Amino acid sequence: MLKICRFKKSNGEVACGLYDESGIRDLSALGFNSMTQVLEDSTALQSVNPVSERPLPLATVELLPPVERQEVWAAGVTYQRSKKARMEESEFSASAYDKVYEAPRPELFFKSLAEKISAPGGPVGIRRDAKWNVPEPELALVINSRKQLAGFTIGNDMSSRDIEGENLLYLPQAKIYQHSCSLGPCIALGASEEEARTWSISIRIHRGGTEVFSGETSVNQIKRNFAELIEYLWRSQEFPHGVVLLTGTGVVPSDDFTLRIGDLVRINISGLGTLENTVVEV
Repeated sequence: MLKICRFKKSNGEVACGLYDESGIRDLSALGFNSMTQVLEDSTALQSVNPVSERPLPLATVELLPPVERQEVWAAGVTYQRSKKARMEESEFSASAYDKVYEAPRPELFFKSLAEKISAPGGPVGIRRDAKWNVPEPELALVINSRKQLAGFTIGNDMSSRDIEGENLLYLPQAKIYQHSCSLGPCIALGASEEEARTWSISIRIHRGGTEVFSGETSVNQIKRNFAELIEYLWRSQEFPHGVVLLTGTGVVPSDDFTLRIGDLVRINISGLGTLENTVVEV
């Protein structure tokens, strides 16, 4: 399973690279000049020898979000726990979330443009007009323009639960704002849904050096299969540059927990790595 990333070199040039613990191997010298190019034909990497390129130490580069012009969408209420959490936000909304969990049609919503995604190590935001803000650790499907599942990455779908709970019609404000989504650090190519469902998803939140929340779930707890989610997303839609689809969360902090400025959020998916971000107010 190959892992690719976007990064900025010390000279400011943006490139696509092969990502592993030894560092990043620049793929531009091998003719791969963009993330989108790789995603459109991920098998092309099999015909080159990236190992021949000398790795750049991670400390010498700046990791960027692994998206270029791809839209980012999200699926909701895909785990039993997230269904219960959404129902707990508001009695007014409870029946709607209960029904969508059981319905054939999933909940799908637009999350972000590529240029607004936060990078690994960058900020994630909590709204200044919200009082109950949480991170949502999620597996993200990376789909190319031909509707093919090309890979997987880690996502943080930041949410203002009190705004969403006040009224269902406020969902866009609860979900879409500055620094409301982070992706990375890489995209894993070549894994199947069967393999991905063996992965675990964990989150740890540190405040002033102390862990204030941790939780874990399994990708296999996602109720809907990936092909089903992709099929619904593509209905009456086109994605000429591909799309990233967050698949929902199964880890929700207790109702008395809210993020604070300066919190460090670490999300780990066992087959992908760790996405780390610091909380800021927006």
